[in-house]
Amino acid sequence: MAGRRGRYYPAITPEILLRAYSIGLFPMAESADDPEIFWVEPEMRGILPLDAFHLSKSLAKAVRRTPLDIRFDTAFERVIAFCAEPAGDRPSTWINSTIRKLYNELHRMGHAHSVEAFEGDELVGGLYGVSLGSAFFGESMFSRRTNASKICLVHLVERLRKNGFTLLDTQFTTEHLKTFGAIDIPKDDYLKLLRTAVDSPHLKF
Repeated sequence: MAGRRGRYYPAITPEILLRAYSIGLFPMAESADDPEIFWVEPEMRGILPLDAFHLSKSLAKAVRRTPLDIRFDTAFERVIAFCAEPAGDRPSTWINSTIRKLYNELHRMGHAHSVEAFEGDELVGGLYGVSLGSAFFGESMFSRRTNASKICLVHLVERLRKNGFTLLDTQFTTEHLKTFGAIDIPKDDYLKLLRTAVDSPHLKF
């Protein structure tokens, strides 16, 4: 998590949060129980180039055959709540109550969105992030069924491409994201892409 970090206290607003995204910052908390948040500005930034998204044959087959019902922006508060819960490979998360409140407000403002996987009436996977101009900033995902979050990511990329988005920010890269084509780029290169994206008209998600 190399990069500049700075504490910020509860006076943060959704408008300040959007401004932070527009200049390359994003918030995190030390843990779900820590009420404070800090800004992160990585020296190397993870992005997933939309024109180089890699879909494996096995996952493409899973997408075609999935019984899951994929929806958009119908259960945002539940998605972020599930992302904030501990999981087997994630004993703690950086999503605290302050972050949940702020992103729920951004969702009501039309700047935070979710992709959801339902099995019947049960929410079994999803992801959420922030849109600004032609940029989408991925935040977190969860999965309670095999491939559920991966299938949500595939649908996210399809939607971003269809609606003219130019930047999918993953903040950091993981081995999991690299299988889809995610790469690390230097902060200065990222900021050039970011400026072009946020100077664009705000796109419909």
